[in-house]
Amino acid sequence: MAKVAWALLLFSVASQAAALTTDGLSLLALKAAISLDPYRILDSWLDSDDDPCAWRGVSCQNGRVTAVSLANISLEGYLPSELSLLSSLEILSLPHNRFFGQIPSAIGEIRSLVSLDLSNNDFSGPVPSEIAGLESLVSLDLSSNQLNGSLPPEIAALPRLSGVLNLSCNLFSGQIPSAYGDIPVAVSLDLRQNQLSGEIPQVGSLLNQGPTAFAGNPALCGFPLKYACDQPVANSNPSFNVRSPSPRSTAEERQRRPVAMIPILAVIIIAALVSVIVLQWQFRRRRVASAGGNRIFGKKQKGSPAWNDRSEGQNPEEIYMAVDESFDLELEELLRASAYVIGKSRSGIVYKVVVSRGPALAVRRLSEIDDGNGPDDQCRRRRMFEAEAAAIGRARHPNLVQLRAYYYAPDEKLLIYDYIPNGNLFMALHGEQQAAAGGPTLTPLTWAARLAILKGVGRGLACLHDYSPRKLVHGSLKSTKILLDEELRPYVSGFGIAQLQRGGGGGSKQQLAAVEATYAAPEMRSPPTQRGDVYAFGVLMMEVATGRRPESGMVDSVRLSFKEARPLSEVVDPALLKEVHAKREVLAVFHIALGCTEADPEGRPRMRTVVDGLERIGPGS
Repeated sequence: MAKVAWALLLFSVASQAAALTTDGLSLLALKAAISLDPYRILDSWLDSDDDPCAWRGVSCQNGRVTAVSLANISLEGYLPSELSLLSSLEILSLPHNRFFGQIPSAIGEIRSLVSLDLSNNDFSGPVPSEIAGLESLVSLDLSSNQLNGSLPPEIAALPRLSGVLNLSCNLFSGQIPSAYGDIPVAVSLDLRQNQLSGEIPQVGSLLNQGPTAFAGNPALCGFPLKYACDQPVANSNPSFNVRSPSPRSTAEERQRRPVAMIPILAVIIIAALVSVIVLQWQFRRRRVASAGGNRIFGKKQKGSPAWNDRSEGQNPEEIYMAVDESFDLELEELLRASAYVIGKSRSGIVYKVVVSRGPALAVRRLSEIDDGNGPDDQCRRRRMFEAEAAAIGRARHPNLVQLRAYYYAPDEKLLIYDYIPNGNLFMALHGEQQAAAGGPTLTPLTWAARLAILKGVGRGLACLHDYSPRKLVHGSLKSTKILLDEELRPYVSGFGIAQLQRGGGGGSKQQLAAVEATYAAPEMRSPPTQRGDVYAFGVLMMEVATGRRPESGMVDSVRLSFKEARPLSEVVDPALLKEVHAKREVLAVFHIALGCTEADPEGRPRMRTVVDGLERIGPGS
């Protein structure tokens, strides 16, 4: 109260001494509330000035203060309620200082505020409910403080929130309000490193968040974390995307380590002595391998992922490898990026990852299995994973999605690809996902576009089968695995996953050979083969030509129609009937598809033969 009284006294003195504007007087109240200014930044804030627009850290427009930016200058003090008088303030940025005390409720009166950044300070107490009054707020960052209490549900109702909502590295507790599902998907939500508990609400935009947003809350459970709420939760949340706590919070954790850790450490030391020969062999491998290229073995990095959140370093079995020489994204940058779920399948979850520099990436997080936990099993799985990932990375073609890097740990496998922004072939043909989301009906693909897509997919598969350094098998080809860019250029994705999971873990044996029944060749009880890929491509051609969703019996239905010489109008997509000129081309595609879907795998052509046939279809052929 004494400091507030002093600030009020300063107001009266200043008003007598000069005609400083109301905005200037409000900022002088902030200066009076700051007890330490080691770089003397605020020495330019003088009550003798007519206005504060020339003060350091202050920006004005039309004579009114619109921004106060005082980042990383070690200011120490509190926030006075007089800041609410800055009625035109749009940006308040005070990160990386030493402000303490509670966030004043009066801050909710600054209705013009667009961006509020109070991160990396020492604020404590609950977030004031009055923050719901910030009707213009787009971005809010309160991370790395000592804020506590429950998550304020009022934040979810902010009408213009569309940038960042970062509440990480605080002491928030309790459950995540279901109202947070109303936060727009475009908002980068970050609730990491708190004391939240219970099940993550399976509502709204929370369903689209990656594990990034929730890691570091050991008592949280449910999707997208790997722990179901009826299972015991491990010491750390699995995530491929977690920012490490601030140095201050790390120091506090070390101080809180119980004395009971001493006998545990003794056991660890004894186990290490028993395993010394194995460890020496691993260290020799690590030194040799790290000298050869872009990989990181057992390196504890700032920003290390939560699946590796250990007190004394990482498992030497962990690898981060760039398979593309032009890919220079550091692991730390990848781990700090925001992630959004864009797809799920038997093989795992796919995230769109927005990095601070460069285009977005797609990260496939492979599902896990337990097929052996001994040292020999782990070593075998790691070597096979590396070999398969390297083979995938060497497959280069304009119609293949490029693998850029991979991450391997015993309990986490990630594949990092280029992100293709325009959805997939299934969506372009059927449009169900957009319609279900209330989106517009898609314009049907023309026959020319469909034929070009089939030719591109065929070229990509032929490259995998015959021209890649290692003869690869896709193993799960279907229309959802054909990605399209803005020009409808196709990219085959998901190839090699079946082999990768079989070798390095990440899928049950039933899943490995599982292709959706419609695309699966009759012999697909065995591991995936190139002949099986040809069959799946034949089904894909039928799906493109008929416009029908892939469903059981589609192949038999098409084959029967041609056997009985039914009119083409009964088979082809009705959207193509107006393109009379394309009749011969459609028939030619059907005949190739019939050859690809022969029941006897030896009766099917090779992909390069299929591509040769497709290339002869169309104008000028």
